[in-house]
Amino acid sequence: MLAALVDLILPARCAGCGEAGSTACRSCIAELVRAPAARSPEPAPPGLPPCWSATGYDGAARRMVLAYKERGRTALAPVLGTSLAAVAVAALAAVGGGRGPMALVPVPSARAASRRRGHDPVRALASAAAARLRESGLRATVTPVLRQERRVADQAGLGSAQRARNLSGAFGVVGGGLGPLGHARVLLVDDIVTTGATLAEAARVLSAAGAPAALAITVAATSRRSATSNRPSGTGRTAAPRR
Repeated sequence: MLAALVDLILPARCAGCGEAGSTACRSCIAELVRAPAARSPEPAPPGLPPCWSATGYDGAARRMVLAYKERGRTALAPVLGTSLAAVAVAALAAVGGGRGPMALVPVPSARAASRRRGHDPVRALASAAAARLRESGLRATVTPVLRQERRVADQAGLGSAQRARNLSGAFGVVGGGLGPLGHARVLLVDDIVTTGATLAEAARVLSAAGAPAALAITVAATSRRSATSNRPSGTGRTAAPRR
């Protein structure tokens, strides 16, 4: 909240690189939208739908997500939402989604975290992405049909089986049910994917309720590889929130 007030008083600086003159400079915005691709964690948890992101969780993208989510830079929502919209278009094109209606379902934030931050960051990103998609002539709605049912422990340091147990039963369907989804293609939305455990549990709940998610989309993905992989892990992994 303090950061948002400071933005109103002092000259704007790019959250990605610090350049004066705007909340997000052209170069950093380009980094967020230039490479939407399938970026599922390895190994992917059972039930995780195909997972696409705009970019890796490092560099300017990491700084912008952290500024938005943890430092009150809420003016970044339209910028990050635009990156999500680009991911949605690219992912649906890859799987033959056409131009039919899509329902963006945000992963629910913990109520305590939303109170601390003063907003629900993922829901706001989904709303910004849907608005951008509609501007492009696509039929997109935000349908927050999931809610958090109970508190979960911090996922940092937990193994795959522990994360699954930690999140089991953490989400439920809101009282109105899944009616708002209609016949739209369901896209799960989160800001970052690291282990995929959160998105997999959200997908499980939707599928059990009769509305399987076609895709999961995020702004960024950490580079997570299996222990047997010889590929580099990438920057930003250790600092990423466990989702």
